[in-house]
Amino acid sequence: QVQLVESGGGLVQAGGSLRLSCEASGSISSIRTMGWYRQAPGQQRDLVARITWDGSTNYADSVKGRFTISRDSAKNTVSLQMNSLKPEDTAVYYCKVSPWAGPAYWGQGTQVTVSS
Repeated sequence: QVQLVESGGGLVQAGGSLRLSCEASGSISSIRTMGWYRQAPGQQRDLVARITWDGSTNYADSVKGRFTISRDSAKNTVSLQMNSLKPEDTAVYYCKVSPWAGPAYWGQGTQVTVSS
């Protein structure tokens, strides 16, 4: 059984910052990629940022320069530092963990709300 525990969501004013964290625990093999996705009401779930086993990262164009993803491989955790938040960043944010073998896992989601 694999569990992903997310934390750090909340309500913030535009221009503010939040930090999301996700910890993977349980019977999970070596992790290849960890990432964050988000889904706004009525929208599809889209990639925000991801980081691979070797530290390579990629970001959605809309968050480049504002968000930073990092991981602690020893602790199976991934974090997303979100700065200069905008109302359009409002969404449920999901952690995704992809091992080298087997299916990917999703967290339960954490709400981020940015007020104008």
